[in-house]
Amino acid sequence: MRLSKMFLPTLREIPTEAETISHKLMLRAGLVRRTAAGVYSYLPMGYRVIRKIEQIVREEMNRQGGQEFLLPVLNPAELWQQTGRWDVYGDELFRLCDRQGRNYCLGPTHEEIITTIAHNEINSYRQLPQLWYQIQTKFRDEIRPRFGLMRAREFIMKDLYSFDRDEAGLHESYMKMHEGYTRAFTRAGLTFRVVEADPGAIGGKGGSHEFMVMADNGEAEILYCDGCEYGANVEKAVILPTKHEDIDFRQLAERELVYTPNCRTIEDVGLYLHHTADKAVKSVIYETEKEEYPVVLVLVRGDHQVNEIKVKNLLDCLYLSLAREEVVNQVTGADVGYAGPIGLKEKIKIIADPWVYDIIDGECGGNKTDHHWIHITPLRDFKNLDIEVADVRMAAKGEPCPRCGKTLNSARGIEVGHIFKLGTKYSESLHAIYTDEDGKEKTIAMGCYGIGIGRTMAAAIEQNYDQNGIIWPAPIAPYHVIITPISIKEPEQKQIAEEIYTRLGKAGVEVILDDRDERPGVKFKDADLIGIPLRITVSPKYLAVNKVEFKVRKTGEACLVDIDRVVDEINAFIEANMIKI
Repeated sequence: MRLSKMFLPTLREIPTEAETISHKLMLRAGLVRRTAAGVYSYLPMGYRVIRKIEQIVREEMNRQGGQEFLLPVLNPAELWQQTGRWDVYGDELFRLCDRQGRNYCLGPTHEEIITTIAHNEINSYRQLPQLWYQIQTKFRDEIRPRFGLMRAREFIMKDLYSFDRDEAGLHESYMKMHEGYTRAFTRAGLTFRVVEADPGAIGGKGGSHEFMVMADNGEAEILYCDGCEYGANVEKAVILPTKHEDIDFRQLAERELVYTPNCRTIEDVGLYLHHTADKAVKSVIYETEKEEYPVVLVLVRGDHQVNEIKVKNLLDCLYLSLAREEVVNQVTGADVGYAGPIGLKEKIKIIADPWVYDIIDGECGGNKTDHHWIHITPLRDFKNLDIEVADVRMAAKGEPCPRCGKTLNSARGIEVGHIFKLGTKYSESLHAIYTDEDGKEKTIAMGCYGIGIGRTMAAAIEQNYDQNGIIWPAPIAPYHVIITPISIKEPEQKQIAEEIYTRLGKAGVEVILDDRDERPGVKFKDADLIGIPLRITVSPKYLAVNKVEFKVRKTGEACLVDIDRVVDEINAFIEANMIKI
C-alpha cells in the first residue's frame, strides 16, 4: 500500500471525546471514527487489525474442532421469553417490533438461537459432542457507552457454544476452549492472566473464567497469587474464613445503646466514638424480587465492602438493590444510617460475612435514629440471632490466597475473553435433548465461550503504546514494514524505495511505502503513531554506503542493512516476531 493513496486520517490533537489511551490512539491513528454514542466505524487500517485478530481466533477455534456458523442478528422474542431472559436481561437488550407487531431483539449473545438449532437438529448421542461458533456483530444498549470499543453498544464478538452428553464431556470441551483461548491470545502477542469469574447475565453454575489482558488502565481489578496459579476477578475472589479464637466474655463490657447524633456513616461513627472502621459492623439493607426474602440485611466489617455479586449468587436472585428509605424506616424503625441486626422491627433475612465475627468490643447500628450499640462482640451478641454466615464481601490485595494461603497481589486487567459452563440452563428451557445408547432421553450439557474482537484490539493498544503512539504486536499489526524515504523527490531515494517496496511485495511482506511529499519529521511521527513494527529509512547518508536503516518500533533499536539483504533481514525479523506455539 502506498501511503499517498491510503485513507488514513491521522490527528495531531487528542480528541476531547476520548477518555482512555486506546480510544485516543485509535482516533488519532485513523483506525476508527465515532458514528453515534457507542457505535463506531472501522476505517481501513483499523479493520486490518480486526481481521487479523479474527483470523487468529478462527484458526484456534478450528484447531479445537469448532465449526463456523453465521447466526441472525434479529432474535425472536419468544425464544428469549422461553428462557426467561426477555425480562431478566433488562434495559441493555435492544428490542424492536416489526410491521406485523412481532417482537424481536438485536442479539447481544446467541444462546437462544444456537440452542434452538440443537433442539431441532440433534437427536442422538452419535451427534455429540459439537462445537459451533460464529464471529458476529452484537448489540447491547449500554446506559453510558464509554472508553471507545471497551464499552460499546455495537461490537464484534466471537461466541462458541459446546454441546455434550454430560458434565464430563462439558468439562472436556471447556478445557479445549481454555487451551484455544490461551493459544489465541498468546499468538496475538498479548500478556494476559486467566482468572475465576462470575457468569453474570449469561448464567450457569458449573464454572467461569475470564481472560484478562494486563494493563495499568484496565477496567477491572484482579487478584492473583505468585505462590500458585490462583487468580480471580476481585468480585469473584474467595476469601478464607477467619479462625475465631476463644474469647473470655467475662472480660468484656456489656453492650450499651448510646447517643450518636448525626452519625450515619462508618466514618462518622468512628470519629464520634474514637474507633477505627475495623471495629464497626457495617449494615446494608437490600431489596430483592424473592417472595421469601424481599428485604435482606447484609453485615460486613466496617473496613470491608459488600460484594453484591456474591450476595446475588447466594440468594439466587436476579434483582438486588439498595433498599428505599421508606423500606429501611419500616424494617428498622430508624432513619437510614442506623440499621443493625439487634432489635429490628420486622423479621428479615440476615447474612453476615465471617470476618464480622472478628470484631471484639465494637459497634453497630441501634435501629434507633441517632443511636448505636457499643461494646459489641458478635460472637456473643449475635449468637441468638438467625444469621446466615457466608463470604459476601469484596476481596482485596493482601488477603490470604484461598488455595495456598500466601498473600494475594492485585493488578488491573481488561476482559477480552470469557468462558462459561452453562450446564443445562438453556437446553432444559429450550428442550435440547438427545437419546442415549439405551434409548433414554437426556438433556444436552452446554458451554458458552466469548471473545471480544474489538476489545482485544483496544486492549492490545492499552498494553502496547508510548508517548509517540501505538506499538502493535507483530502478529496483529496492520502492516509489518513501512518504507520511509527522506525525500520522495530525490531520484535515487525514490528508486531504491520503490525497488525495496516491489521486492518485499513479491516476497509476501505486508508493506507500506510512504511516498508522500512531506517533511521527514511528519513521516516519522505518522509511522510511530500508527505503530508499524519496523521502519526502513531511505536516506542519502545511508545510500552512500549502499545501506538503509532498520528501526524497530517497540525497542527503538536501529541498525544499517545492506540494500541487497533487505528482504532476507525483513523475513528474519518477521519470523522472529510472529509468535508460533
